Amino acid sequence: MLDTLRRIVTEVSSAPNLDEALVIIVHRIKQAMAAEACSVFLTDLIQNEHVLMATEGLKPESVLMVRVGFDRGLVSLVAKRAEPLNIENAKSHSEYCYFEESGEDEFNGFLGVPIIHHRKVLGVIVVQQSAVKKFEESNVTLLVTIAAQLAGAIAHAEVSGDITSFQVLKSIDSRPLNGLPGASGVALGTAVVMFNTTDIMKIPDRPVDNPEEDITLFLSAVDKVKNDITDLSKRLEHVIPAEDRALFDAYNLMLSSDTMIDATVDRIKNGNWVEGAWRETIEEHVKIFTEMEDPYLRERADDVRDLGLRVLTHIMDDDVASKDIPDNAIIVGDTISASMLTDIPIEKLVGVISSSGSLTSHVAILARAMNIPAVMGVVDLPISLVDRVSTIVDGYNGCVYFSPSNSVQTEYQQLANEELELSQDLQELSGLPAETQDGVRIHLYANSGLTADIQPMINSGAEGIGLYRTEFPFMVRNSFPGEDEQYEIYKRVLKPLAPNPVTLRTLDIGGDKSLPYFPIKEENPFLGWRGIRVTLDHPEIFLVQVRAMLRASVGLNNLNILLPMISNLHELDEAKALINQAYEELIEEGEDIVFPKIGAMIEVPSAIFQAAEYAKRVDFISIGTNDLTQYILAIDRNNPNVADLYDPFHPSVLMALLQIVDAARATNTPVSVCGELAGDPLATLILLGMEMDSLSMSSASLLRVKWVIRNFTILQAKKILREALLLHEAKEIREYLKNILIGSGLGGLLRAGKS
Repeated sequence: MLDTLRRIVTEVSSAPNLDEALVIIVHRIKQAMAAEACSVFLTDLIQNEHVLMATEGLKPESVLMVRVGFDRGLVSLVAKRAEPLNIENAKSHSEYCYFEESGEDEFNGFLGVPIIHHRKVLGVIVVQQSAVKKFEESNVTLLVTIAAQLAGAIAHAEVSGDITSFQVLKSIDSRPLNGLPGASGVALGTAVVMFNTTDIMKIPDRPVDNPEEDITLFLSAVDKVKNDITDLSKRLEHVIPAEDRALFDAYNLMLSSDTMIDATVDRIKNGNWVEGAWRETIEEHVKIFTEMEDPYLRERADDVRDLGLRVLTHIMDDDVASKDIPDNAIIVGDTISASMLTDIPIEKLVGVISSSGSLTSHVAILARAMNIPAVMGVVDLPISLVDRVSTIVDGYNGCVYFSPSNSVQTEYQQLANEELELSQDLQELSGLPAETQDGVRIHLYANSGLTADIQPMINSGAEGIGLYRTEFPFMVRNSFPGEDEQYEIYKRVLKPLAPNPVTLRTLDIGGDKSLPYFPIKEENPFLGWRGIRVTLDHPEIFLVQVRAMLRASVGLNNLNILLPMISNLHELDEAKALINQAYEELIEEGEDIVFPKIGAMIEVPSAIFQAAEYAKRVDFISIGTNDLTQYILAIDRNNPNVADLYDPFHPSVLMALLQIVDAARATNTPVSVCGELAGDPLATLILLGMEMDSLSMSSASLLRVKWVIRNFTILQAKKILREALLLHEAKEIREYLKNILIGSGLGGLLRAGKS
């Protein structure tokens, strides 16, 4: 069964369009189950019916003709119940509906299984037989397994695999692609697909500008790969036997074949750019091999992919045109990295769309720091079809539109204009204190990781930096920066803000933050080697960084040092000892340094219960709500399957925050929130009611949070907190807070537009 399943899923995933994918499904399932008929119905939520999209066993002309309304028929019953239906005589069932055009008269036994993707019924797979009997239990389990495995492939093909289906999708204003809000705001621009050259199948189609140049580029890349392979074969001549070196000869034969070279050239002449044309050729050859019966030959599909990547690497190295970025670029990709963001000229970048990640993923945080709207976790993103098309990003509602109609564009342009007006109105608050109407002051700091953020945060009225993510400069380099290089970076951060405080967090890598020159590969990176665990295991990295921080603070005396991912007191004590060591070394070297304030991040559950002990050992506590929420709720925030369950407004998270504040009060240790919750206007009243000493957020959020603070009293905030904690669901708490802000005339903080 596993081999059958693997082959079906592989074939469907590599199908060039939805129609072909469905044909493969019905043929393979009918064959595997020895059924007399197999059909696939897909759900049309607009017409409220299930449409026969492919069949083998029913009349071919019934495809698209048989449409089963949601309120009748066995297919609808399967979809409604969202569970299998296995009956010996379909005609005797009370829900049976006969469709003359299908030619199903001869069939009695019926087995229907729903195709479900992220709790949504996409359609139904049906197998039928003439015998008056149920299908065997083994057949039921096989079909359920196949349906579950194929759900993702069908969902992806439905959105991205069929150009005809996509054209229909584009014409429907009410059908945006939904994801998760990553960074608030609205952006209109042009999609630019970012892809990793290690996955050739993700390369988009794109119109070719100069076919002759692309053909020359392609043929040159092929020649370079052939030379590389020949050289490699010669170098290994005395290392491996001749029969093993035959693989290199096979590679060169493929690169000389008409089916690969001429086919790619023809595709370029027909209008696809060289990268897309080569991807099409590789896809075609991979499909041929994966459909072969012989296991050895099927595995040759991997050789084709490898060959494709070798040629692609040379193409990308030489293709200058592929690096052209249009104005108002909205970058789109399966996984957008921090380096991809920083590679785009900031003046051209207006939005981000990623099929992975969530509100608190690294790229979303960076997007907020850059004040760029972002939508994350857009499952089934049609990457191969959207390159260079008109695009809208709605970072408030977590949705995107590709090739939107004029009416949708007009609506969002108006909202974008209102957004700009609101931002200009809020700018009037920049010189005013974050003070409640009854005179309680709360300090608002900015989160940062880029020196380019400094001026915008000063303009926003930030009272300093509450969290400077030092890992960003590490991520855009090819090796660890040295002490002098780090000194220069930190000096450029500390000096413009003096005498206001600047909190530099020590290197926090691991999880979703990796360094290209220091890879950390783990099965569960968020529960593994990350944060302070890495730097304590590598004191040479930690000490160099701390020395650079301390040196940069000379004469400014506005440095705070924050320690990430502290999970026990020993880690805290050890890190403090190393900071003391670096300080003593520099004093001996003649540096005039004022010892900085040391803070600990509370972002793992173990720290909640020892918060009182942490508070005795540090000068301040900073709550990292991103990781804390993830660990309390046991949710990988970057996993699109569960990312929608991630919610910092969960009552358990809010009660944990309150427990930390109460623990710190015993020693009068200041508490701040530096996670993304701090910059959410919806959370401001909750955090104000907890009497947080300070909040740190992206500079783009600061004036919005200040607007909320200045519209309420501390007594109102405490009452709102008490009422919120009586609710049992995050959704209820959100709705309660939303109604309060809207009722106070602050609805423009929660959605696109001014009100």
